[in-house]
Amino acid sequence: MRKRLLLLSAYDAPSHAYWRHQLRNQLAEFEWTELCLPPRYFNWRIRGNAMQWASTETASLARDYDLVLATSMVDLASLRGLIPKLAAVPSLLYFHENQFAYPAGRQLHDNIEPQIVPLYAALCADAVVFNSAFNRDTCREGVRQLAKRLPEGLPAQLFTKLDAAEVLPVPLASAGDSYSKRAALPTDSPMEIVWNHRWEYDKGIELLAHIIEQVKEAHLRFRFHIVGQQFRHIPEAFEAIDRHLNEISANFDMPRGNFGYIEDADQYQTLLASCHVALSTAKHDFQGLSVQQACLAGCQAAVPDALVYPEYVPPQLRYQTCKDCRQTAAAAVSLLRHIRRKLEDGVWSKIDLSAYLGPGLLNRYRGLFLSLINNPP
Repeated sequence: MRKRLLLLSAYDAPSHAYWRHQLRNQLAEFEWTELCLPPRYFNWRIRGNAMQWASTETASLARDYDLVLATSMVDLASLRGLIPKLAAVPSLLYFHENQFAYPAGRQLHDNIEPQIVPLYAALCADAVVFNSAFNRDTCREGVRQLAKRLPEGLPAQLFTKLDAAEVLPVPLASAGDSYSKRAALPTDSPMEIVWNHRWEYDKGIELLAHIIEQVKEAHLRFRFHIVGQQFRHIPEAFEAIDRHLNEISANFDMPRGNFGYIEDADQYQTLLASCHVALSTAKHDFQGLSVQQACLAGCQAAVPDALVYPEYVPPQLRYQTCKDCRQTAAAAVSLLRHIRRKLEDGVWSKIDLSAYLGPGLLNRYRGLFLSLINNPP
């Protein structure tokens, strides 16, 4: 009989959905039940998910399961209290991100609930996993700093669990060697650059605007494709980005690149395969799925020398970050120039993502699941 897994995703953003889809599709020997909540109203969602599920999904939650797999935004402690049957099922908490490493300026420092709820979940879960070493390390340091602010600190057991946590990346969809098909970039052709991130503050919109402005001023033959998920509020910097892109297009009398979200998955993959470089300006990224997907399609990366990127992007494809945004932009443009020269010589730097796909990673997931099922703590 197949082992039955209950997967809970309390804030099912696209990257979270990608993670659960890959697990379900690549570990088909398990019987999956998935409960998800839409990625909106963040503060309410992270605090109210247990109450919402307990009142609307009682029948699904009360079934017989061999393992509960929950994202760190799930209020697992409350849910186990509201549905006592779940308390007897082994549980695994997956940190796709953490609120301690969110860029300053957006996080409300007087509201620590988004930080505290995952800690309750970590305390009651039987095992804790992170998608990257950067995610794990920034979370552990954030918890230590939070403990210093609290009157009675935090339980020692919490630190023990976080220190013992494994790193299991989000599995990527398999792909062939896209770099072997790449030819040299003609000197009179534009270098195609894709920026494929959410149109939000934490993805470095201001830096992106400065990079494109400096490309325009340097009269570089680069064509940008600015694609990614959009929301009701679009950062003002996109007005300047739009203007700069129009001017670059006019300077070279060439069509503009894509500007806006591409809903069709095949069309999106075709775009990635046609681009030369995947650019990131992120202020926080815990795995960088958008960059990894572009690299699997054959793109070079141009990313900050920070966050999770040093875990898989070679140094020659990372730019230095500075306190001054314009200086950082200059470093990024310099890297883009360097990449262009290499591509004109037909030199493509292969980015090794083998640790993020294939049977090795899946066996680690499979082994952890079966260990918790067969040897419940």
